[in-house]
Amino acid sequence: MTKKHLAFLVIILILVADQLLKIWVKTDFYLGESRPVFGNWFILHFVENRGMAFGVEFAGRFGKVLLTLFRLVAASAIMWYLLKLIKKGIPTGLVICIALIFAGAVGNIIDSAIYGMIFSDSYGRVAEFMPAGGGYETFLHGSVVDMFYFPLIDTTLPNWWPVNPGQRFIFFRPVFNIADSSITVGISIILLFYRKIFNELETSKSSENEK
Repeated sequence: MTKKHLAFLVIILILVADQLLKIWVKTDFYLGESRPVFGNWFILHFVENRGMAFGVEFAGRFGKVLLTLFRLVAASAIMWYLLKLIKKGIPTGLVICIALIFAGAVGNIIDSAIYGMIFSDSYGRVAEFMPAGGGYETFLHGSVVDMFYFPLIDTTLPNWWPVNPGQRFIFFRPVFNIADSSITVGISIILLFYRKIFNELETSKSSENEK
């Protein structure tokens, strides 16, 4: 299998897994519903995120369109860069990492671009796929479906604690999806193991420009 074929295989597997899980959650959970998977530390909790990864919001409807368009441009740039680096003979591990980042970006683009058009809303009910009256939003205004919730620590801070004493403390609060995880894993591995290769590529590029 060539590196290009491997990259596309990784992308397809991530996208299929991401979308199947999102569609299942969207059509089987109502918004805000939680279902424990392993005790109280791994929970499927359905939320919709109108912003960026891990529930980070991006203000306003106009901002939502800009964010989706930015994702489209970024994903196109990532794919172009991936194909360019494959031609340069980069390691297989780095190919997989960039493919993970691209797949994660596209996975969330699909939600943002079309979910609002093909699903009814999930407020107090399970969403309907392709509702007769149309979706609850327009093109580029959909929300990303998130479901993974890991409240590893859920406790009350002691009264002597200097910050927010006596308040409830939860770690890890963000709710995310397979696409978010794919991006995070890809970036993390690159930063840990492939920074030197990127530095060498930049040095090589600078040398070529000087000639």
